[in-house]
Amino acid sequence: MNLHTKIAVPYKRILVTCLPLLMLTAMAASGGVATASFRAPAAVEDGQRDFDWEIGAWHTKVRVLADPLSESEDEWLRFEGTSVVRPLLDRRANVVELKASGPNGRIEGLNLRLYEPQAGRWSLTFANIRDGLLTPSVYGGFHDGVGEFYGDDQLNGRAIKVRFLIFQQGPDKARFEQAYSDDGGQTWETNWIAVDNRIDNGG
Repeated sequence: MNLHTKIAVPYKRILVTCLPLLMLTAMAASGGVATASFRAPAAVEDGQRDFDWEIGAWHTKVRVLADPLSESEDEWLRFEGTSVVRPLLDRRANVVELKASGPNGRIEGLNLRLYEPQAGRWSLTFANIRDGLLTPSVYGGFHDGVGEFYGDDQLNGRAIKVRFLIFQQGPDKARFEQAYSDDGGQTWETNWIAVDNRIDNGG
């Protein structure tokens, strides 16, 4: 699940996550994954209401790796703004609108999430604000309070795998991480980290 951002930096993919909106292509070596301590109650067992807890407005702080899957020294870009999650179709779908800015530019994008009842999974698809195109989707769901989503994409002409993680850290805080792999998923490099704190619940 990747998104493209409108920013003065040479990358293309972005995935946001809990901010599920547009993200900058970023990547930084990550030694591990945070542990979620909160499990939001699901409205139905099949998972179609897994994102109910996120509906509303959030303040977000985003870090993006400038040059993922490269030999260059890690350079993280920082952004701050809002992520607004709106329900669609009786909450069986939702859309995220991300707006953030920083010294290196702005991030603006949309993330459409759709539940597939036959497969029992979610698809997360990001809009490329720069050219109006959708990026390849990532697919998955929530297990024990952690959302895991995987997909395939390309980075600078080479095939890569994409992993997007969502950690519910209580009712009013969440963390989103995107990572890339160029060895078939054996190793991952984190390139996008967003930490969201709730502003309101959209009620």
